[in-house]
Order: sequence, then C-alpha cells, then structure tokens
Amino acid sequence: MHCRDKTDKPFAVNLTILHTIKPVPYEDYAQAIVDSGVKIVETAGRNPEPFLPLFKSAGIKVIHKCTSIRHSLKSESIGCDAVSVDGFECAGHPGEDDVTNLILLPLAARRLKIPFVASGGLGDDRGLAAALALGADGINMGTRFMVTEEAPIHTKVKQAMVDASELDTALIYRTLSNTARVF
Repeated sequence: MHCRDKTDKPFAVNLTILHTIKPVPYEDYAQAIVDSGVKIVETAGRNPEPFLPLFKSAGIKVIHKCTSIRHSLKSESIGCDAVSVDGFECAGHPGEDDVTNLILLPLAARRLKIPFVASGGLGDDRGLAAALALGADGINMGTRFMVTEEAPIHTKVKQAMVDASELDTALIYRTLSNTARVF
C-alpha cells in the first residue's frame, strides 16, 4: 500500500456506498479493507450496517459520514464508533437538508453519545477552535490538503484554489436531489 509506505501512523480509508445503476462490488471493497489491515474506515453514502459485522470482526473502527442529526443518531444506534457531521458547507455531497455546522454541531454534541468530528468549511486553526467550542471532538479537512506540497495536483489548480473566494463553488444536481458542491 502506498500510504503504508509513507507513514507508520494509523490512517483510515473511505468506503462510499452509493445507489448505482450498474452494480458495484462493495462487498469486495469491504473485504479488501479488512485484508489490508487498515483499522479505521469512514463510510459515506448509504447505510453501512451490512458491512459492520465484517469490519467489527476485524477490529476496524467505523466512522460514518452524516449530513443530519437523524442520520448521526441512526449511525450510533447500529454500532458505528463515531460519526463525521458534515455541514452544508462541505465539498462533495452536503445532503439535501441545507443545514450548516453552526446548527448541526451543538445538536450533535447534545444528542450523541459517540464521538464526532466536524466536516465542511474547516481549513485552519480557527475552524478547529470553533468546531471544538461547538462540541466536536475534532475536524476533518479535505480540500485544505489538496493544496499541500505533497498533493499530486497541478500547481495551477492548487493556486486557483488558494486564490478562490467564498463564491467560487457551485452546487450541482440539486434538481436530482443529489446535491454536490464542486470547485
């Protein structure tokens, strides 16, 4: 594994489970995660419950990405170890409820018994401090790492992202109820 060659620290992988027209071998992907020895998996998209017995039997911690409190509570009830609470600010799929982290994080802190990390629109120490103050146990930063020296992305794309304003993302697929935020 390329990642394992780069660090002796723990790392996670993502298993995004989506509705598709053409079947995707998610069971094979889940087994590959187990076989690789990875100890943390973040699931996203559909309910990860069918994969939990396999992951749990291998000692893998499961963090499920949620864009609502109801999905976070469901994830807790089925046995996820933690959740990633994604506000509407997030890149990728922010869900269809259009609720921001300023609303979601205090509600998650009040209602969840499992740890949660904040995701969406967080890219520096001030965002971390805000998320912690709102009750999160930590944060995810995705887009922020795309502009690092190590990221295999063209320099001009990285610079465009650094130079971008708060208005330089677009929401697509709204009419399909599959909203995605893109740069």
